[in-house]
Amino acid sequence: MIILPKFINPKLLEQAFIHRSYLNESKEIVSSNERLEFLGDCILSFVVSDYLFKTYPDFDEGTLTNLRSLLVNTKNLSYVADKLDFGNRLKLSKGEEESKGRSNPSLLADSLEAFIGALYLDRGFKEVSSFIEKVLLSKVQDLVRKKTFKDPKSLLQEEVQAKKQNSPVYRVIKETGPAHKKLFTVGVFVGEVMLGIGTGKSKQIASEIAAEKSLERLKK
Repeated sequence: MIILPKFINPKLLEQAFIHRSYLNESKEIVSSNERLEFLGDCILSFVVSDYLFKTYPDFDEGTLTNLRSLLVNTKNLSYVADKLDFGNRLKLSKGEEESKGRSNPSLLADSLEAFIGALYLDRGFKEVSSFIEKVLLSKVQDLVRKKTFKDPKSLLQEEVQAKKQNSPVYRVIKETGPAHKKLFTVGVFVGEVMLGIGTGKSKQIASEIAAEKSLERLKK
């Protein structure tokens, strides 16, 4: 069990779990966790990239990129956040609560990034690097040993080509939310058949989720 680092400023910790929907129902709170999420996303990407670059000097750019993607994608971040019980810490609107926001992979992943941003501001780079190493980087050796560091889109491409079918095509089906906080829904098609669909805060994330779901479908 991972014990969360103690915060010097408890308000930073609290802000890391304030979803923007909660602002409409609170007269006291004026800021959500979105700015912290932005900061945490940047820190997370750097720490993971730096670790992989130094730990695996023989890996090429593509392999390093795939490994990083597996570690910081929404699926993995939400899994880690769930294990840390971040869902129960979230402050959500009643509507978000009723729509099972506490178990929403996107919200959980965002909360982990926001926590990382808050921890950096509160305790500094050394402490946040140590936290990321404990919750995420401990998985790298298993991924490398099992050679499971290909990204979902590459795996799907190989699976489809093995069946001598047309290459998968990714299409944006829907965009929702304000310009600074868009959610993209992407479908992956082989010919006119949609194999899977995914939603994420970028087209890349949504495409990866769609590819993962397509692979799950093809294995059934």
